Amino acid sequence: MPNLNHLWQRFLLASSLLVGLAIGVAATIFGYSNLATVDVHWSVIHIDGVPLWTVAVVPVALTLIAGTLYHWTNSLHHFTEHMRHRHRVHELEAELASLRGHLDQVLEMPDHSGLPAKGEPKEPASVPEAPAEVAALPEPELAPRRSGGERTKRVKLAVAPERAAGQANGKEALEAADSAEPAAPAAEA
Repeated sequence: MPNLNHLWQRFLLASSLLVGLAIGVAATIFGYSNLATVDVHWSVIHIDGVPLWTVAVVPVALTLIAGTLYHWTNSLHHFTEHMRHRHRVHELEAELASLRGHLDQVLEMPDHSGLPAKGEPKEPASVPEAPAEVAALPEPELAPRRSGGERTKRVKLAVAPERAAGQANGKEALEAADSAEPAAPAAEA
C-alpha cells in the first residue's frame, strides 16, 4: 500500500487554509453588519463604546493567534529534539567506529577498511587442501530432519590416530595403530 502521509499533510494544510479564510470572511461580514456600540463590563474591567463586532471577533482572533504560537513552539521543540538525537547518533557511530578500531588493534585483527563494500563480489578465498589421511575418512551421513519433538542421535566421528614424531621404528607405530580399537560407525536413527 502506498504511503499517504504526504497527501494527508497537504490535505490538512489546505483544509486549515480554507477554514481560516472562512473565519476571516465571516468576521468581516459580522463586523460590517454590527456597527452599533456596546459597553463591556467584565469583572473590574469597564469599557464603554466598544463596537459590537470586536466583542465576538477579538476573542476568536486571540484564540487563533495563541493556537498558532503554540503550534510553532511545539514544532520547534520537536525539530530541536530531532536534531539533538541526530547529533547524538552521529557521535555514537563515530565512537563505535573508534572502539572497533581499538578492539581490532587489541585483538591484532586486520583492518576492515580493505573490505569490499556491500554488493561488491568478494574474492574467493584459497582453501588449504586437507591431508590425505583426513580426506580418506568417510564423511558422516546426516540423519533427515525430524519434527522438534523427536530427538535424534548424535553422529560419532572416527578420528585417525596421530603419528608420534619421536618414534624411530616404523614397526612400533604399526603395532600401536593395530592395538587401537576402531571407532563404531555412526548409529542409524
